[in-house]
Order: sequence, then structure tokens, then C-alpha cells
Amino acid sequence: MALMPKRVKHRKSQRGRIKGNATRGNTLAFGDWGLQSLEPGTITGKTIEACRIAAMQYIRGEGKLYIRVFPHKPVTARPLETRMGKGKGEPDRWVAVIKPGTVLFEIAGASHDAARDCFARVAHKLPMKVRLLQRTHGTH
Repeated sequence: MALMPKRVKHRKSQRGRIKGNATRGNTLAFGDWGLQSLEPGTITGKTIEACRIAAMQYIRGEGKLYIRVFPHKPVTARPLETRMGKGKGEPDRWVAVIKPGTVLFEIAGASHDAARDCFARVAHKLPMKVRLLQRTHGTH
């Protein structure tokens, strides 16, 4: 089952625009290697789960994967072949809103080559451009 919140304050939300760069969640917090977004966009809960599976299959026991994003925003959709009117559709999927600079995933305890190859597999599943981050020795 895809990621989604247990309960929400409001069942449906308005679309909105993704403006500016990420000021929070834009540095490595847990791992030595990270995957940072370079473009704004949304990632569905199914996509996050697919990325998790792809990463876990690659790193196996050689490191720990941290997922830094969670889908909080509901996206509604109308049933197919429904006439105009009759209000807004029901929640169809949950998405995480991503600003440029947001760290999406982190890996701890893996070599540079392993992290690079693992995140290359994950990047294929993402709908935006991303880059590899490395922890500098001054932090943590």
C-alpha cells in the first residue's frame, strides 16, 4: 500500500504553486550521501515506495536508507466519463511537495561507488532532476 497520512485536518486541498527554494530539509541530517532535488514538483506515495524498493534491493545489508519526504497533500480526481459540474472529485492519491534543494533520500554506511549506483537507480524513477550530495567533514 502506498504512503499516506493516518488522518488529516482537511480532506481536500487546493492546488497552489511551488515557489522558491527549500530552506528546511536541504542539508544532510542522517547519512553520508544524499539525493537532492534540483527542480520543483510533486512525488506520489507510490513513487516514493518504488524508490525505496529499488534502493533497498541494491544496497542490501551495506548501509541504511533514510527517506526524508512524506506525502501529506491530497490530490483529487474525478471518475472517468463523468459530466461537468457536481463538485470537486474525491482524493485520488497523496503527494509530497518538493522544492528545489530538498534532500529526498540519504544513505549511511555505504561507499561512494555504491551510493552513486544506488541513487542512479532511484533517480530513474523520479519525475525531476536530482544530484548526489556528500557530507563534508565539518558537519554532523
